Amino acid sequence: MQGPRWRQRRNSRVKVGLSAIVKRGGSALGCASVIGIGTRQTMTRFLGVMIVILTVLAGGVRAQVQEEVVWVQIEAHPSLATAQRRAQIYAGELADVNGFSLGSGWFGIMLGPYLRSDAEQVLRVYRAEGQIPRDSYIVRSAALRRQYWPPGEDLLNRGAITAPVAPAPAPQVGLAQPSVPADETPREARRNERLLSAQDRRDLQIALQWAGFYSAAIDGAFGAGTRRSMAAWQAANGFESTGVLTTSQRATLLEQYNAPLISAGMQRVRETRSGIEMDLPLSLVAFSRYETPFAHFDGSDEVGARVLLISQAGDQTTLFGLYDIMQTLEIVPMNGPRARTKDRFTLEGRDARIVSHTEVTLQDGEIKGFTLIWPVGDEERRQRVLAAMQQSFRRIDGVLDPAAGSDAEQSVDLVAGLQIRKPKLSRSGFFVDSTGTVVTSSAAVTACERITIDNDYEARVAAQDAGLGVAVLRPVDAMAPISVAGLSDTAPRLQSEVAVAGYSFEGVLGAPTLTFGKFADIRGLRGETELSRLALAAQPGDEGGPVLDTGGRVVGMLLPDPATAQQLPRDVSLAANATAIRNVLDEAGLRVGQGVEGASVLDPEDLGRLATGMTVLISCWE
Repeated sequence: MQGPRWRQRRNSRVKVGLSAIVKRGGSALGCASVIGIGTRQTMTRFLGVMIVILTVLAGGVRAQVQEEVVWVQIEAHPSLATAQRRAQIYAGELADVNGFSLGSGWFGIMLGPYLRSDAEQVLRVYRAEGQIPRDSYIVRSAALRRQYWPPGEDLLNRGAITAPVAPAPAPQVGLAQPSVPADETPREARRNERLLSAQDRRDLQIALQWAGFYSAAIDGAFGAGTRRSMAAWQAANGFESTGVLTTSQRATLLEQYNAPLISAGMQRVRETRSGIEMDLPLSLVAFSRYETPFAHFDGSDEVGARVLLISQAGDQTTLFGLYDIMQTLEIVPMNGPRARTKDRFTLEGRDARIVSHTEVTLQDGEIKGFTLIWPVGDEERRQRVLAAMQQSFRRIDGVLDPAAGSDAEQSVDLVAGLQIRKPKLSRSGFFVDSTGTVVTSSAAVTACERITIDNDYEARVAAQDAGLGVAVLRPVDAMAPISVAGLSDTAPRLQSEVAVAGYSFEGVLGAPTLTFGKFADIRGLRGETELSRLALAAQPGDEGGPVLDTGGRVVGMLLPDPATAQQLPRDVSLAANATAIRNVLDEAGLRVGQGVEGASVLDPEDLGRLATGMTVLISCWE
C-alpha cells in the first residue's frame, strides 16, 4: 500500500494543557497566601482541592485528545479507476468504506470516520483477522481531500460514527494496559533480540528511519535513540511502548517497510537470453519482446511502469553511441543529470509524466544494464524498487542476439521499438554571421523549454521583435556556417521570381527544400511597409526560412499566416522584408553582410547549394 504517511506525538497536547494549568495553579496559590490563607490545615485543604481540579482538567484534556476524529487507511492507488474498483470490493466485506483523493495523483481507501480509540481497535481487530493489509494505519482528516467513494458522499468534518467492532475494555486504574496483547514478555523480547545479526539490527533501524521515527546513524547499535524510536513506533501502531520490539512487532515493522516492494511484486528474474539476473516488479510489468539491445518489460496495469534490460556485445565506442542514442528517446526526458566515464554511464530524466533511470556498464566486451521508467507521483515506491533492482543486478553468461527483434515493425521514429523524442514543433531559420547567429520566426521559439539548431546545437534567444514576428538566436557553442545570408537593401521587381528555402516537412527529409514563386507586392495586405507579399505556396515548416531572389540575395524571411478568422488563398504568403530584419539585428548590436547588387542570376543548382548552406532547422522542445 502506498500514499502519504502521517505521524504525530499523541501526548503533546496533554503536556501543553497540563503546563498551562500548573501555571494557573501557581498563580492561585500565590493569591491565597496574600489574602491570608496561611494555616497548614487550610493550605492542605486548598491543595487537595487544587489536585482534584488538576485531575479533572487533565482528564478533560485526555478526553479531548481521544475524541479526535481519524480514519484507517487500508490502500492507496495512483489510478482512480483502480481505487474505485478496490473500494467497491472492500465495501462488499466491510462497513464504513470511503475513498478520498490524497493529492499528487493518489487515491486512498479508508475506514471511518472513528474516534481515535475506536480506530485503533478497528485497526487491531481487522489486521488480526486478515481483513485489511498489515501495513494499514491511522490518518487524520487533514490528510484527505475530495471524496470519490461512495459517489456523491462528503463525510469530511462531519464527526465520528460508531465503529463496527467491540470497543476495547476500559483500563483498570493504576495498571498500564498494553494496546495489543504482547506475544512476548519484555525479558523474552530482549532475549530474542540478542539473537539478531548485525545486519538484522541495521535493517530495523533502516525501517524505523523510513517510517519517520529514527534519524541517527545506521550502526546496528540499539542505544537510547533507537529505543526511543522503537517506543514511538509502538505507540503509533497501537502497541505498548516498551522500547523493545517483540518478534511479531519486528515482523510488522519490516512488513510496513517492505510494503512498497510487496505491492510491486518484486521477484527474481533470470533472463538467460540477455545474460542478466535481477529483481523486477512483476506485479507492474511483464515481458513483452526482444529488440536488440533491449529486452522489453511493458506495463501490465494502469500504473504505467516499464523496464528495459540492456544487453549487447561492444566496446567503448558502442557504449558511447548507446549513451547518445538513449538521450534521443522519449523514455529519457531531457531534464535530469547525466554522467559518463570510460566504462559506464547513468541517465536520469524527469518530466510531467515520468521519471526515468538508466545505468549501463561495459565489462569484458559486454554492455549490460537496465532502464526503469516510472510514473510521476509514486516517488517513494519508485525509489524502493530502483534500490532493489540496483542491489540485485547480476551479470550471467551471454548477451542478447544482435538479430533479436529484426522482424519487428520498422519506423524512422523508432529505435529498437522505442519512440524517438520529438520537438513540439520545428521551423526554419538562416545564418546571418560567421559565428552561427540565426534569424527565425518568433513563433518558432515561443514557450520552449529548449531550442536547438539542426537538432544538435542548443541556442538562446538574443533578441526579437514580436510585432514583426522575427527572433534572433545565438548558439551556445559557436558554429561555422557553410554560407551566410547577405541581406539586400532593395526589393525585387514586382512579379520577379523568388524562392523560399526551408524545412517544409519539419526535418523529415533532413535537408531544406526550395519552393519557387513570385514577388507579388512590396507591402503587406494592409499596406505594411515592413512586409512584402509573395505568390508562393509554402508549408508551415518553411516559416522562418530565407526568401531569396534569383541572385541568391536574401530579400526577406517567411512569416506564419496571420492569426485571423480569415483564411488566405493557398498561394499567398507574407514575409518580413530585409530592411526590417536588418533593423532588428542593428538593435541587437549585430552587423551583417549585404548582398551584392547586380549579381548575375544563379542557376537552380547553385542557388540550391547557397540556400542549403545558410538554412537551418530550428526546433522547439518541451
